[in-house]
Amino acid sequence: MRVAALYDIHGNLPALEAVWADLLPRQPDVLVCGGDVVSGAMPQETLAFLRSLPVRVEYVRGNADREVVALAAGSVDDAMPDSVRTLTAWVAAQLGPDDLAFMAGWPLTGTLEVPGVGTVLFCHSTPHADTPVYTRETPEARVAAHFRVVTADVVVVGHTHMSFDRQIGSLRLVNAGSIGMPYGEPGAHWLWLDGGVHPRCTTYDRPQAAARLRAGTCPQRDKLAASLLAPPSEHEALEVFGRLAEAQG
Repeated sequence: MRVAALYDIHGNLPALEAVWADLLPRQPDVLVCGGDVVSGAMPQETLAFLRSLPVRVEYVRGNADREVVALAAGSVDDAMPDSVRTLTAWVAAQLGPDDLAFMAGWPLTGTLEVPGVGTVLFCHSTPHADTPVYTRETPEARVAAHFRVVTADVVVVGHTHMSFDRQIGSLRLVNAGSIGMPYGEPGAHWLWLDGGVHPRCTTYDRPQAAARLRAGTCPQRDKLAASLLAPPSEHEALEVFGRLAEAQG
């Protein structure tokens, strides 16, 4: 079984299209979308593209997916920053009832048996919650606390948009990086699982992609396009996520 793990697409259809073109010669058996699929400049188009692919696609829920579905149903998180609420509301309005019902059914985790790799658990952040933050720098004991009952050989995660590959006790924990909104090295980051776990980065025409994002009606299209052209550095992201991880305890 050949598996591609595509995480944190964030409505960046040009990046997703480039990754799919990269995948075609590899003939994947399964794509696993690891959460935060639509929250970005091209939400409906991104989901429609995934649902049209001639390959098995499995989904796990991310925090942004959950927030879109909840807001569409009338549930508003008062703790959500105004800028995030504005984007989430716009994304929810772009999706039809069928899209929202489809997303509401996404599970928190998924599991596949991959020859040469073993049992692989896919989740957005942890098997129990979609918001805990940890990075390659988070102390091992703090990370291990989230995965105490996991029996998989490998866990593939996302959420922080930065790739890493860590051994936590007997567990291999791999962050797939982000397709649509990476921090650090530009490009569309993903994982290829075929006899091993292989990080991949697909390069694509980011100025052209930014122009496509700006051509839409997303209220944050300029900010998203600027981030696509000049992603935050890994150092900057690690500092921000480090403070957030400390606050979460």
